[in-house]
Amino acid sequence: MLRFYAAIEYQASCHQKFVYYQRQLLALIPKAQIEHIGSSAIPYAVSKGDLDIYVAVDAVDFDSAIVSISSLGFVEKLDTLRTHELCMLESLQQDDVAIQLVVKNSQWQSFLIFRDRLLKNQNLVMAYNQLKQDSQYLTMDEYRSKKAKFIESVFNQP
Repeated sequence: MLRFYAAIEYQASCHQKFVYYQRQLLALIPKAQIEHIGSSAIPYAVSKGDLDIYVAVDAVDFDSAIVSISSLGFVEKLDTLRTHELCMLESLQQDDVAIQLVVKNSQWQSFLIFRDRLLKNQNLVMAYNQLKQDSQYLTMDEYRSKKAKFIESVFNQP
């Protein structure tokens, strides 16, 4: 069973972790754009309680950024999309942190667009929360499929 948490249960902790990792990442990759993304970045959003961090770098710095992020105790996430412009890494620290490393100005700015659309529209946040609450008895694959359809619907809105 999937477990989701109310914002009050996890967001302060995620914000503290974000600030910690942001400092660490900027020390290693000073030209990176580092942003808090995912549900923990959206007030009142229900979440699994994890932290997602967006790290955008120039294409020439992409491979070296993977090495730098790995030095902080992250490994490439297996069984997920990996391209020359996107690499998802997960923490080995048991702190439920993932980094979405992307190339600046690539299609993967979509992480920011999705976050920003939810930040501007509380009705979308409520719909996203309802989707999660309705998904607690689904498998992770079923949940991800349902979530992907929701995300697509957000992108298709004017």
